[in-house]
Amino acid sequence: MPTQRTLPRLLATVLLGCLLLNSRPAPALDLSRAVVFAPASLSGPEQKAVTMLIEEVEKRTHLRWKSGASWPTSDRPVIAVGSAAALRDVTAALPGEPANDPVANRPEGFRIRVRAETQAPAVFVIGNDARGVLFGVGRLLRALHLAPGRATLDEDWDVTSAPALRIRGHQLGYRPKTHSYDAWDLPVWEQYIRDLAVFGCNAVELIPPRSDDAATSPHFPRPPLEMMRGMSQLLDDYGLDVWIWYPALDKDYTDANTVASALQEWGDVFKQLPRVDAVFVPGGDPGHTPPKVLMPFLEKQAAQLRRYHPKAQMWVSPQGFTQEWLEEFLRILKDQAPSWLSGVVFGPQVRVSLAELRAAVPAPYPIRHYPDITHSRQCQYPVPDWDTAFAITEGREGINPRPRQMASIFRSCRPHLAGFISYSEGCNDDVNKAIWSALGWDPEANVTELLREYSRYFISERWTEEFAQGLLALEKNWEGPLLANDGVNTTLQQFQALERAATPADHLNWRFQQALYRAYYDAYTRRRLIHETELEAQALEVLQEAPRRGTLPALAEAETILDRAVTQRVATAWRERILELGAALFQSIRMQLSVEKYQAIAVDRGANLDTLEVPLNNREWLKERFAEIRSQTSEADRLQAIDAVVHWNDPGPGGFYDDLGNLARQPHLVGGLDYESDPAFLASPHVGFEEAEPGDRALRYSWLNHAESMNDAPLTLRYTGLNPGARYRLRVVYAGDSPQRKIRLAAGGGVEIHPLQLKPWPIRPIEFDVPAGAIRNGDLTLNWFREPGLGGNGRGCQVSEVWLIKK
Repeated sequence: MPTQRTLPRLLATVLLGCLLLNSRPAPALDLSRAVVFAPASLSGPEQKAVTMLIEEVEKRTHLRWKSGASWPTSDRPVIAVGSAAALRDVTAALPGEPANDPVANRPEGFRIRVRAETQAPAVFVIGNDARGVLFGVGRLLRALHLAPGRATLDEDWDVTSAPALRIRGHQLGYRPKTHSYDAWDLPVWEQYIRDLAVFGCNAVELIPPRSDDAATSPHFPRPPLEMMRGMSQLLDDYGLDVWIWYPALDKDYTDANTVASALQEWGDVFKQLPRVDAVFVPGGDPGHTPPKVLMPFLEKQAAQLRRYHPKAQMWVSPQGFTQEWLEEFLRILKDQAPSWLSGVVFGPQVRVSLAELRAAVPAPYPIRHYPDITHSRQCQYPVPDWDTAFAITEGREGINPRPRQMASIFRSCRPHLAGFISYSEGCNDDVNKAIWSALGWDPEANVTELLREYSRYFISERWTEEFAQGLLALEKNWEGPLLANDGVNTTLQQFQALERAATPADHLNWRFQQALYRAYYDAYTRRRLIHETELEAQALEVLQEAPRRGTLPALAEAETILDRAVTQRVATAWRERILELGAALFQSIRMQLSVEKYQAIAVDRGANLDTLEVPLNNREWLKERFAEIRSQTSEADRLQAIDAVVHWNDPGPGGFYDDLGNLARQPHLVGGLDYESDPAFLASPHVGFEEAEPGDRALRYSWLNHAESMNDAPLTLRYTGLNPGARYRLRVVYAGDSPQRKIRLAAGGGVEIHPLQLKPWPIRPIEFDVPAGAIRNGDLTLNWFREPGLGGNGRGCQVSEVWLIKK
């Protein structure tokens, strides 16, 4: 009998045993010798699903499952695939089937049942319809444990599921603007369509031969219309929806000849495609037609579309609309209630939030999202708190797994949506596509578990946890000031461990290559930032010695120090590995990471090998200033100019300085909503970036970034505790990527400091006196505004630096 002393120990032992028992993995059903039962009555898309199952398992296991239309009589495990109707005879004996489950009969839904207790174990994939079969197969593929010579499934794995959103898709545009898609031929497209369907995608949006793009690409394997026909047929083979993003590009749709020409052009495309389910016409980006003209034109196109595809839908977005055009568009929907219009799309450059648009659009019209999941800056959903070093190197279309941020965006938008088709310009956003697809099916899905499925299915069963955590770490690499982010090096070390242990097949896997590329690129950029930040500090120290050493010798030594960024490079092995992985990605998936090497269409279209060495300090700007200072003949003038450079950030005694694009130096910036509430920053300030490219004129590092507000929202700085009796002067730098946008500055209480005016060009500081009445009880609020009511991308209210100088 246990004593009082031994009882706690005994209970702990029992508890530990229970915990160990509960934590054991579920018994595995060995499917290595499985046979696939596929009834002869399966439709074409259902047969495609069966083929996908067999082929995708074979790629990962080297096992070829046999299939047949008769139930096997051997003791080999069976995987039965088909619709509920097709499998009725063999599922009749299943306990509880068909269950009275609210999901059981919903479109695209499925049930997966495992029966391991019989002599011949069986797995049933039962689709509510043809798409349910496809998505059931996809869900099974994500759950299988596959390795060379082995295929298993957890015995207790039973699932009944149906999608939450009816539209779950991605734009796959075969056009030169993309950095990979334009080089893909139909076999690559079929594989990628399968990959998307495995995670729940049911629609793909194509782009017509004429768009806002070049007519051809050096990478095209086929002419655009031929490829469009082929992709439409592929999607029809799998039973997936075909959408077309069709911009109205012509100059004047009030002209009858223009309308006639456009009807013929669009009609020629419609009639050649084997399948079209919907057409989406963006109101802008591109497009420039007022709603009162655009809508009658689209009514004609809708009628023509339905002659060739009777059930096809027509959708439109108010992208890029001015306030006046948006109001006009909403009046048309309310007053005319056009019956030819199927729904409204919320996309980039819509002036209002999704919630506001949903409230304004009449209820009969569903809203579909067009989320930009491919860009990282100057976009609908920029990376929050992104460091400038990443923004100017990895750029707008870098490899960008953002799983947690994508989940936040999706969940903030979901209540207002019938679905989504994402904006994508290449495979750089592949992880984001998987997250959106899976959450469109199940909004409550655990993001980390989705990444585990992604890693298990696309990378390797061996690296399920390691690669999933690596993707999360890559997202964290981009959070906050890079100088302080020691985790970037840890992320690289984790991926280097995978790299050392990887098989040759792993190294040929483009998704594995992408993650390695990002890990090396991030770490190399941080190492350069540390190095170049220190070099600039050393150079400025030398310049401070100019009064003693002489201006010309000080300038020469400071320039030599700055040039060590090139003459004494750091982390050269990492740099070489980045170049190797860039070449590997061109070979494996045709990613065009350089204009010169791989014929990318432009540097800002994902070609970040060309920005790998962009200066991460003020080197180029300082060298230009040094040249100007040397040209001065007076030593006193040179000393004064050097002093201005060295003390650039100094606002003087009693003054304040904000570098508004630097997360660590914006103490007076007034924040907004949290990220989950406002991921598009429509009501909140955020850091934006200049679109500088190699060869552009040199800018200060602080001019490559700025704080900005969108559309008509103000950008606000607030100072407290000022001396009420003092007079102040304001020095401001207006930089940003919208130099032609006018900007206005007002203080609290409606005191205007300057009216709407163009930003100075070239970029330079400008100064204004702060009116005495602007400071109240020691507090000063500054509000910047761009021109109200404008359309377009919403940017323009952009401020880089502010000095409040006590006079």
